[in-house]
Amino acid sequence: MKKFNLIDDLYIHPTPGGAFYAITEPEIDPSRKLIHSLLQQKSTAPLTLEGLKQWVGMDDDDGAMGLLHHIQNLGWVQGLESPLQSNDAPLEELLPDMLKVLSDSGKVLLADSMGFYLASSGFPHEVAEELSALSAELANLHERRSGLLINNLGLGGSTWAIVDAVGHSKVGFWPLYIGGQRFVLVISGVPHLNSPNFVELVWALFLRYTASIQQDGKQVA
Repeated sequence: MKKFNLIDDLYIHPTPGGAFYAITEPEIDPSRKLIHSLLQQKSTAPLTLEGLKQWVGMDDDDGAMGLLHHIQNLGWVQGLESPLQSNDAPLEELLPDMLKVLSDSGKVLLADSMGFYLASSGFPHEVAEELSALSAELANLHERRSGLLINNLGLGGSTWAIVDAVGHSKVGFWPLYIGGQRFVLVISGVPHLNSPNFVELVWALFLRYTASIQQDGKQVA
């Protein structure tokens, strides 16, 4: 079996691709478990073997290191020379600025599973309400029909879009599964999810919505 060695004095943090993978499906696999653990830290965690084993829930050194090597090759985590600190301002204050940079149009909203928007940037209030309601209906439809889409058609993605005549997205609906809850990111225009801004948003949501399912420092859901 191939042996791995950790590089000293690095801090581990998800990449945009890793953050996206971690929250686009409700099922928790070992890779998602590791990334979820990183996103529940208030500051970027130092990379140690003991910490790694705790994050992935493994006692086996080689198994934990092998998983880290796997997701590193996929580009889902990165090593930083200095830690990042989460923003401790109330989420309600952070969300509008976090959302508007995720699209070239500045029109983005975040809705909950009931179809109410938590924050919006660029959309008039009435439009945001309608899009939020639509996002819940689409997400429910996808969950009901995911077996057909995945098993019969081989379509593993969960994003839906309203497209123009040449297939370009006019408005996209991106489900996010965080802390046992489903949210939908609604984006008008070209999305900018492959950026640190997206990681910052996912990080802030994890810190807010996974804290509610912690008891005595242990994950319970």
